[in-house]
Amino acid sequence: MKTIYFIRHAQSEANLQDLLASRMDFPLTEQGLADAATIAAGLKKIATIDRIVSSPLLRARQTAEPIAKAFGLEVGVDERLTEQELGVFSGLTYAELDARPDYMHDRTQRWHWVPEGGGESYGMLAERLVPFFQSIESMPQGGILFVTHAVTMRMIKGHLEQTLPDYPYDIARNGEIWKTLFTRLGDRHVVESIFLDGAARAVSRA
Repeated sequence: MKTIYFIRHAQSEANLQDLLASRMDFPLTEQGLADAATIAAGLKKIATIDRIVSSPLLRARQTAEPIAKAFGLEVGVDERLTEQELGVFSGLTYAELDARPDYMHDRTQRWHWVPEGGGESYGMLAERLVPFFQSIESMPQGGILFVTHAVTMRMIKGHLEQTLPDYPYDIARNGEIWKTLFTRLGDRHVVESIFLDGAARAVSRA
C-alpha cells in the first residue's frame, strides 16, 4: 500500500472573482499564496511526502511549490490531473451561469453532459483518470501528494470509493487534503479529509 494525498489548490483569482475557471490559467491570489505556504508548513508536521505531482495549471503548481520546498522535492506534472474542460462556459461568473439554460445546473446529472465548445463530461474526466490511477500502482512505496482541482477531485473520490457513475455532490474546498492508503484501482478505499491552517472552510460552487 501507498499513502497518497490529494489537495485542491489554494484560493485562485477565479475563486475570488466567483468564476468558473475550467482550464483557464488563473494564478493564486495573495491570500492563496500565503495559504499554500501555511499548508506546506502544517503538512510537514504530520506527513511524510516522497513525491509531489501537480496538474499543469498555474494555480495547482503555485500550490505545489511551497510544499515541494518544505519537503526538499521537485514538482512533477501530470496532464491527467488538470481540471474539467467546460468549453463555452469557461470563465463565466456563477451569476452568468445561472442565466444559461444550456448549462447543466443539476450537479447529479453531469456524467453524460458534454459542455458545448469542446467540453468534457464527468464520464470523460473519470475515464482519463483510469490510466493515472494505474500508474500509481507502479510508483515506489512512500507518500505521494497530488495537487489538483475541485471537479477532478470529485471524480477521484468516486474512483477511490468505487461509486462511479455516482459521484460526490459536494466538492473539496480550497486547500482541503484527502488521504488514503492506496492499493489498486478497483479496490474500495477509505478517504480521510484533512483541513490544515490555510484551508478554506467556506463552501464553493462547482
